[in-house]
Amino acid sequence: MAFNKFDTEKYLLETLDRVSKNRTDYKVLYVNVSKLKPKNRHPRFVKIIARLFDDLVAIADSVMFVLSNGDFAILGKNITEKVVVDAVDKLRQGLITDPIWTSHSSSEFTHLYMPEEFDELYKKIEGFLQDDFSTDANLYRHPLDAGQIDIVKEHLDEINIVDLIKHQSVLRFESSTDFKLMFEEYFVAVKDLSKRFDQNVDLVGNKWLFLYLTQTLDKKTMYSFMFSDIKNKPEKVSLNLNLSTIFTSEFEDFIKRLVENGQRIVAEVQVMDILNNLNAYFDAKTLLHQAGHQILIDAASIEMLQTLNVERLEPDYIKIFWHALMEDYEISNDNIKFAIEGLGRDKFILAKCLDDKAIRWGIKNNIRAFQGPYIDAIEVAMIRAKCPNGKICAAQDCLKRKRLIAGSFRNECQYKDFLEKVSR
Repeated sequence: MAFNKFDTEKYLLETLDRVSKNRTDYKVLYVNVSKLKPKNRHPRFVKIIARLFDDLVAIADSVMFVLSNGDFAILGKNITEKVVVDAVDKLRQGLITDPIWTSHSSSEFTHLYMPEEFDELYKKIEGFLQDDFSTDANLYRHPLDAGQIDIVKEHLDEINIVDLIKHQSVLRFESSTDFKLMFEEYFVAVKDLSKRFDQNVDLVGNKWLFLYLTQTLDKKTMYSFMFSDIKNKPEKVSLNLNLSTIFTSEFEDFIKRLVENGQRIVAEVQVMDILNNLNAYFDAKTLLHQAGHQILIDAASIEMLQTLNVERLEPDYIKIFWHALMEDYEISNDNIKFAIEGLGRDKFILAKCLDDKAIRWGIKNNIRAFQGPYIDAIEVAMIRAKCPNGKICAAQDCLKRKRLIAGSFRNECQYKDFLEKVSR
């Protein structure tokens, strides 16, 4: 599935859910970086701020979440008022001229959420999401509820989604000019799927009901895969799947069809799905490995690498999502490199790469495999350079046709073979 810019916020909410039963052991320090004057929110200053709180993270055995607006949320068991005051005092010395210090107390910049305030923090983070959703015309007003799920499921059973399935390459860079295809991910974007339903319903508004719905979507996608118009198929493909799907007869049939075509699968599973059922994860991994296939932990983050015992999970691949703040988020680089080297650099993929900054950051941290709009642009440039109609078709149209697996818009391309030759 496609993800939006609030992945860290969602992961923070999910983490708060996980610790809710033992919340008395935890505290959260919230740092309002977004309230500083713009000049003091320059990436250089944000980096300094992060480093000042790095000692706190280490002392308190905590994890830092860098939110989309630049704010920090630090969750830990041993956060004391003293270590917070020490970090804030150091920061005040460097930003003494900022109005946040001259017109307010330090509490305007930081707030230590006690366990009894977690509900307040939860609502604050949810508010970030709701504010953004309210300005996006592509998102709908009413979350999916239990009374609608059967109707939506029946509708999903009836519609043809083959023209909604898209694919996106994961490329491994051997050098600055040499790369090869690792595999192609096949997925259905939520925003595309939503257009086939009641536009007053937000399919992802209730994450648990949506998770239930995606179990049906998994089966629908696997079935539609056989109607792909792609002739020059990759040797290895990946699908976003629920763990439960891997144990179904539909998945078994899908695997048999792939093997008959000389293909292998990489099953991409979400971190929360794994944490909800570790036994299912290990069983699924064993089942896949026995058949010569692989498993990938999807939508990971720097914070997850610091808090989860990923080595125990022993995935074949780990996909990290790039965001702009990571360019200046150097406080954990040693930890990142250690994790990457410990698990094996060939396992890591940096996804959602928007520009060459993401590639440079990945290479700096020993990552060589990449996915995202920047990688798509590289492929489209190569297609247009070789295709007879390369100078006639718009780059955006070429990209859309390349990403589709079937449908009338893809069929408008007069040289479809060129859409499939890149990186093969």
